[in-house]
Amino acid sequence: MLSKDMEAAFNEQVNSELYSAYLYLAMAAYFETLNLNGFAHWMKIQFQEEQMHALKIVDFISERGGRVHLQAIAEPPVEWDSPLKVFEHTMEHEQDVTQKINKLVDLAIKGSDHASNNFLQWFVSEQVEEEASVDAVLQQLRLVGDAGHALFMIDRELVTRTLPPAEPDAGA
Repeated sequence: MLSKDMEAAFNEQVNSELYSAYLYLAMAAYFETLNLNGFAHWMKIQFQEEQMHALKIVDFISERGGRVHLQAIAEPPVEWDSPLKVFEHTMEHEQDVTQKINKLVDLAIKGSDHASNNFLQWFVSEQVEEEASVDAVLQQLRLVGDAGHALFMIDRELVTRTLPPAEPDAGA
């Protein structure tokens, strides 16, 4: 059974994950206006991953006897100055999400909620992967600057990204 504090914190994280999805969809739309379809594709994969993260938490809340309380999702920005600025924003956002996950882990440990702590370890590992993935693109963009031909090459590389397979349901 989830404590009320843990339930509230998980519900806030659902909102955070859904905002992340919304943000990445806005970024995909921005890239489409620039005809950078590989960048847009990369962000759409991010969008789908964040939706899966939210659903994973929703399922966990329910499995632990909690109640899901969906909240309004804030409106994301829709304009950036460059692809580099988009990925700088993405890195800042992922680092913020990492801090939120870490606070959830701290709350689970403080409450001796071993089930929640165990569940959250997947998200801890996922955030390491998320930040590394964003950083790889960010470093390439910093290296090439505004060189159009280099952006084109990165765009062609990003279109190859695939959605990782969903994890099998641990309760199945």
